[in-house]
Amino acid sequence: MAISLYDVTVLSYLQTLGGVAGFMERGLKHCTEKGIDPAEIVSTRLFADMLPFSYQINAVVGHSLGALEGAKTGVINPPRKADGDYPALQKLIADTIRALEQIKPADINALEGKDVMFEMGDTKIPFTAEGYFLSFSLPNFHFHATTAYDILRTRGVALGKRNYLGQLRIKASA
Repeated sequence: MAISLYDVTVLSYLQTLGGVAGFMERGLKHCTEKGIDPAEIVSTRLFADMLPFSYQINAVVGHSLGALEGAKTGVINPPRKADGDYPALQKLIADTIRALEQIKPADINALEGKDVMFEMGDTKIPFTAEGYFLSFSLPNFHFHATTAYDILRTRGVALGKRNYLGQLRIKASA
């Protein structure tokens, strides 16, 4: 059985976004229990030269749903900086999950071999759709999801690897 572009992208995005939604929920619970204003989390950076939690969440959306939408048009732009409070970021993740769940496998599999251009200012990088997803979008998606997870960990949220992984795609029993 061959693996499809849909399996590699949408199903992978959904798995990790489920983890992101879960660890964000744990983050909000932690804030409530410890009397921390969630706005502090939204603006937290791991290092001064890194972008804050709000951007990490927006980038997760940009490198999943945004990447798929861009590949359909042939032009992909980087995620924009995002503002928003903690509940708005949670809604953004929930909305992204719902949108990805509506995508039909045939629509994504039809992108295979399609020329796409990643554009950032004057920089233009040509890819095929699968080259873009496998070498740029998915690595960035996981980088930003991991960074958001790490920011919550540095703020004392009790998280483990299982919180990141989301729902595993285990073999169904016979």
